[in-house]
Amino acid sequence: MFNITRIASTTCSSSAITKMFSSLTIVTSGKPPPSSCFKASTLKCQTAGLQTTPVRNDLMEFFDKKENWGENQVRVGRAWRKEELRIKSNTDLHKLWFVLLKERNMLLTMEHESKEQTKLFPNPERIDKVKESMANLEEVVRERNRAYFELETGEDGERPWKMQTNPLGLRFFYRKREYPIPWFMNRRWQETHYIHVHRGQAVRKFLLRYREKLWLAKRKQRTRDFNHVSHLFKRFPDMDVEAVRKHYPDVDIERARLCKRARGHHTKNLS
Repeated sequence: MFNITRIASTTCSSSAITKMFSSLTIVTSGKPPPSSCFKASTLKCQTAGLQTTPVRNDLMEFFDKKENWGENQVRVGRAWRKEELRIKSNTDLHKLWFVLLKERNMLLTMEHESKEQTKLFPNPERIDKVKESMANLEEVVRERNRAYFELETGEDGERPWKMQTNPLGLRFFYRKREYPIPWFMNRRWQETHYIHVHRGQAVRKFLLRYREKLWLAKRKQRTRDFNHVSHLFKRFPDMDVEAVRKHYPDVDIERARLCKRARGHHTKNLS
């Protein structure tokens, strides 16, 4: 009974609406309406659609393009510079970060697959270029964060750090972080992070030998650079001295230029 009553009321309301629209008249200015009045809206309603299917990419996104498989050389560009990244907006930097991250994952996958197949990985310097670009992008974002925090709070907003000394007497950078309880009540933190400084005989002996090792390694490196510069002057006596001095700042260029190893078995004017 309820359904019959509902249908009857719906029919009556529909008939009333029909009578109301039939009684309306359209007043025009005497000119017929153009034939293209409702074409645009009708076409738009007919062609517009709603896409509800999500984009699904397969595992081939982790591999390079198929035309680059088996190639010895792949033409690529250089890394992003800081000057180029500074003029971009935060939205563009955010998008570029994920593009570089995807490219890095692809290159690492291709490198691993090339090693598994014992094949040559073309242009391995691409990984270095992507890492350099990501490092420059991160540095630009940190510059903006520091500028914002210095303007708003007067601080740089970076994670605080301080110099600490480990049990072997070596100093290192310790970055602080927040904990729910104080350090003197956090037993787990004390067991893993609390640094006890021992100034015993063993620590002093270790530091003496460790510093001697560092000094010897630095002296060997300086000697290798000196010999390399001497051989360069022997092979290329007319090369740019200022460029060599800029590339090897720890080497005495004049001494390396006048030494016996640089002169060789022939005489030349060194003035």
